[in-house]
Amino acid sequence: MPAISLVSSSEKAREPKLLERARDAIRVRHLSLRTEKAYLYWIRQYILFHGKRHPQEMGEAEINAFLTHLAVSRGVSPSTQTQALCAILFLYRNLLDREIGELDGLVRARRRRKLPVVLTREEVKSALVHLRGPDHLFLALLYGTGMRLMEGLRLRVKDIDFSTNQILIRDGKGAKDRVTMLPGSLKQALADHLKTVKKLHEQDLRDRHGSVHLPYALARKYPRAAVEWGWQYVFPAPELSTDPRSGARRRHHLHERSVQRAFREAVRKAGIVKPATCHTLRHSFATHLLVGGYDIRTVQELLGHQSVKTTMIYTHVLNRGGQGVQSPVDTL
Repeated sequence: MPAISLVSSSEKAREPKLLERARDAIRVRHLSLRTEKAYLYWIRQYILFHGKRHPQEMGEAEINAFLTHLAVSRGVSPSTQTQALCAILFLYRNLLDREIGELDGLVRARRRRKLPVVLTREEVKSALVHLRGPDHLFLALLYGTGMRLMEGLRLRVKDIDFSTNQILIRDGKGAKDRVTMLPGSLKQALADHLKTVKKLHEQDLRDRHGSVHLPYALARKYPRAAVEWGWQYVFPAPELSTDPRSGARRRHHLHERSVQRAFREAVRKAGIVKPATCHTLRHSFATHLLVGGYDIRTVQELLGHQSVKTTMIYTHVLNRGGQGVQSPVDTL
């Protein structure tokens, strides 16, 4: 079978038919845009690694070689290696209609047990002081609710219940929904923020925009839902953008990189030397709840962890020293 060409002979480079089919298969299954980009990247890398041979003429040995290369030569993390494997399995199962057997001899990337970086309450406060506007409210909400970065960015207006002081997090990690609290100290600021967002949405409607991306097939099932107030993002982007899939001009949520950049700068200005990221606020949320005496099962539900073992990693910073043991030097 001939080698697969990654660039056509036409004047403008285009993706090969195989990758186009892979993209279509991903979209039919309603996988996220981030998953689409990751899968297409790893399928392409797999083909290039084997000299542009067609995947149909390759199998377990070639998959083993590529994944081992990632672990040994490129030193990728276990999660990255697993993502590459998932992409390749998706290719074989859904496009080539072929099951892959045991991957004997595969060198797995070494998994290291890393304790999460946690900020003290004073450090969180000192970082938030250096933030303004939507960035301040958003990052305070991450710390106050334990949401992941993308869970917070994808919040819709209808998911905030001011009457019960709850926030419904839809389609979180593992495609699970869960409920977390709406912090009382942020309630008024969030309400004021939504008034501003509503004015922006009304202006977009007057400019013949105002629609928002809807998950799955809701846009076809409910044609008017995309312009309804309840479906708008709580933290919209300051500018309109073009949807890479549909080509529609609309207002998306804030870009994760802009929020990450703002928090990184705030951490620097606060003089915090810990390698803190937006996700550190989630770790701090969990740790501070446990320090405050809340039951670990409650924290598990708020975080959306499938197993309590995942939540127990936060018990390492309960202000009791190493495993609660008093150092002998303190008794001298």
